[in-house]
Formats: sequence, C-alpha cells, structure tokens
Amino acid sequence: MLRGFILVVHILLAFMIIGLVLLQRGKGAEAGAGFGAGASGTVFGARGTSTLFSKLTAVFAALFFATSLSLAYLGTRSTGEPSTVLERAAQAATTAPPAPPAAPVKK
Repeated sequence: MLRGFILVVHILLAFMIIGLVLLQRGKGAEAGAGFGAGASGTVFGARGTSTLFSKLTAVFAALFFATSLSLAYLGTRSTGEPSTVLERAAQAATTAPPAPPAAPVKK
C-alpha cells in the first residue's frame, strides 16, 4: 500500500518536472523580441517566471530524488512472505503435518 502511494507520487512528480522544464524559457528566448515576442514573458515580471519555475523545478527534483530512494529501499527490503507460487508451495510443504505412515502391503 505504501509502495503504491509512493509510486503514484513519484510518477506525478516526474510529469510535473517535465511540464515545468518545458514551460521555462531558454537562454536564446530573447532573440524573438525583435520580431514582436518581447512582451510574452512579462506575466510574472522580467525575471519572476524564470526564478519561480526554476525554484519549483528544484523542489520537485528533490522530492523526486527522495521518492526514488524510498522506492529503492522498499524494493530491496525482503518482506518474509513468499512472493511466488513456488515459494508458497515450498512453504506449505514444510509447514504441513507429516502424512501417516503407509500400511504394510500384504501378499
């Protein structure tokens, strides 16, 4: 249950990081200012959008790193319960009561 929740959070963080990286403006984005695209980045201020998005990306990346480590830890930890059909059968064979001795065959 915990592993599933962490996995869902991990996938959501991955999509949020991808979205934030795609929304950020590159270094060469100012080249279009001469062709009328100069006011497109002033919604959050001249540098507000890049710092906001870069800070959110850093936070999401740190959370992504933490969920990666926790999933790795949970994946390597053994539960003690059998996980395959063969392991369950072997465990059932060792914990089953011994069969009664067979009666001698008379000729």
